[in-house]
Amino acid sequence: MKTSGIAAMQPEQQGFAWKAREYIELGKPRVVALIVFTAVVGMFLSTPGLVPWRVLVLATLGIGLAASSAAAINHVLDRKSDAVMARTCGRPLPQGTVTNAEALTFALTLGVISMVILTVWVNPLTAALTFLSLIGYAVIYTVFLKRATPQNIVIGGAAGAAPPILGWAAVTGHVDPNALILFLIIFTWTPPHFWSLALYRELEYEKVGIPMLPVTHGSRYTRLHIVFYTLLLTAVSLMPFASGMSGVAYLVGVSLLDALFLYYAVRLYRHYSDRLAQKTFFYSIQYLSAVFALLLFDHYRGYFSSAWRVLG
Repeated sequence: MKTSGIAAMQPEQQGFAWKAREYIELGKPRVVALIVFTAVVGMFLSTPGLVPWRVLVLATLGIGLAASSAAAINHVLDRKSDAVMARTCGRPLPQGTVTNAEALTFALTLGVISMVILTVWVNPLTAALTFLSLIGYAVIYTVFLKRATPQNIVIGGAAGAAPPILGWAAVTGHVDPNALILFLIIFTWTPPHFWSLALYRELEYEKVGIPMLPVTHGSRYTRLHIVFYTLLLTAVSLMPFASGMSGVAYLVGVSLLDALFLYYAVRLYRHYSDRLAQKTFFYSIQYLSAVFALLLFDHYRGYFSSAWRVLG
């Protein structure tokens, strides 16, 4: 019987493919994909026309590699707690499929390559901001904030909210107030996103001594804060329309997305269950992707309308 894929490879080939997948996992590709998407949207929103292809490709590559580098460093620094938590015990380092030295070498290599690309072929400002974001997440958040305060994700969220600013700076060479609005959207989105996860993973965080808000202040207090931050996010998400960066199409779309997020937050507060917390967490990911997709669509709605007329 004919076999295909990895099963059909020679042992050494199968080993290489398997090892490559483990390295890819170190870079947290699903998380990085969302980071890169928000950075790319930041690039397109920074200009009334199209982003030069050279800047688009090189900045996307540089920012993506830096994000993967930070993720791999996070794997190394969190390897002991990852081995205990059910959500993370299958990662490469706890499983022993990649050594600490290999993971650190991988992270540093990606980091150096990203800095070279951004400094030489994009601009020094983007490189500097990307480096600060990398250090903010991989070191300041992971080493200090994560275990120092239940507000860890609020303070550390600044690093994760930086990608749209990085994209904007890559195209324009400066940081615009509208880029800061994009930053604020992700910054205020981060607490309800992570706390909904922490609610149904509370015992795991408690086991490894990470003072997430549900561990230190309880479920009800955390759920109340999720409602508060979701309300704050609703207000912040309207700022692109208020500032003139986006139009009515964005306003209508984001209002519907906000209404559903608030529905989840209020329902979670009043009738908690682990299943509902999971649904809220996964919706929050869809929410952020949809908000930035709406921003992009609204920005180029004139192009879409013209193309539709031509095709029609």
